[in-house]
Amino acid sequence: MKTIGIVKETKNKWERRVPLNPKAVKKLIEKQFRVILQPSDNRIYTDEDYISVGAELNMDLSNCDFIIGVKEIKEKDLIPGKPYLFFSHVIKGQAYNMPMLQYILDKQITLLDYEKIADRKNRRLVFFGDYAGKAGMIDTIYGFGKRLKEKHGLDTPFLQMKQAYQYRSVNDAVEHLDKIGKEIRKNGLPEEINPVVVFLMGYGHVSHGARIILNALPLEEIKPEDLSAKYSKLKNNKIYISTFKEKHMVRAKNGNEFNLLHYYKNPLKYESRMEEFLDFCSIYVNAIYWSPESPVFVTNEYLKKNKKMIIIGDISCDINGSVAATIKATTSDHPVYVYNAESRSDQEGYQGDGVAVMSVDNLPCEFSKESSDNFSKALSPFIESLLTNDYKKPIKNSTLPDEIKKACIAHQGKLEEDYTYLTEYLLNNKK
Repeated sequence: MKTIGIVKETKNKWERRVPLNPKAVKKLIEKQFRVILQPSDNRIYTDEDYISVGAELNMDLSNCDFIIGVKEIKEKDLIPGKPYLFFSHVIKGQAYNMPMLQYILDKQITLLDYEKIADRKNRRLVFFGDYAGKAGMIDTIYGFGKRLKEKHGLDTPFLQMKQAYQYRSVNDAVEHLDKIGKEIRKNGLPEEINPVVVFLMGYGHVSHGARIILNALPLEEIKPEDLSAKYSKLKNNKIYISTFKEKHMVRAKNGNEFNLLHYYKNPLKYESRMEEFLDFCSIYVNAIYWSPESPVFVTNEYLKKNKKMIIIGDISCDINGSVAATIKATTSDHPVYVYNAESRSDQEGYQGDGVAVMSVDNLPCEFSKESSDNFSKALSPFIESLLTNDYKKPIKNSTLPDEIKKACIAHQGKLEEDYTYLTEYLLNNKK
């Protein structure tokens, strides 16, 4: 009987998500698979919820054939030789996780990453991104209202907002925001901040989630290229949104016409053009995938002269990435800090000189049940093949579906071909 293990999440106290909910576990057990969970008093579903469908509890997962979790697993908790699936956060060469990756290689552990489970068009299939967008947008609007009050002394309807984890559900938050939107439509916003323009960077799953929240407001779309001409005519009883695609974000350094495929393959040949637009931005929502080779879109030099931008909602939370102000991750109970571009320092809360930054790094856990159920539904079709595969064989010769094969980062002590570039990051980490 093949056995799957589910780890206890240890990232932080806010991490309550599960990769498989009790409904999915019950289906596995009905198919004669065995499910063992490490006991946890923090999961959104209780140990009893899983026991009631036939799962077992045991801290020891060494007899499991395959082990899954949500976030990174500490080195001391990784079992040598076992296959694992979790969000490893190594594919960009993130320095803080290179020791974990090296340990995985040293101990002949097989690592698969949800982030790389994708179809033939490279569209991700198992993700929390939609809920990251929803929670991140709520927390950003909450932070916007608090910053306007505490720094600028402005009372706005946004002060009524709660943080994402304080709502019962996404629908509850949307209904509340709809009431706030009606108030804005009726009474308008202070002239000091008029017009309020949201920059939504990207158009993927995270961006889609953010837009679901924003749609509860009296929203009007403006193309980035039309901002300059229309800006002076914008009203104070609406929220304006500009959606930025790559063609708006960058230009070729040699002056050639923008080409999306060329940019993907040659990001170093492009530079940011965001300073053409940033002076119109009130709320900057970062919802893009970014690699270290890509340009910085909100630079420290720009932030030194910023006069309009109130808050950055960095949902992607790339530390020292496309937004210079994102210098650390925040937590659900303290989601915002103020970044001072002159000193390159931060001050927790809503006071101080600079721009406010919301950079919670595990936003979907603020809607733990909803996001877990959605994730579990997406993951379930792959579980049987993951469990029954023979991991003694090379991944390319395995019975795993192609969508899963491309998600294997390391196997039998070696990086898979698509991830050999990580060798450089591993070496740099040792220096």
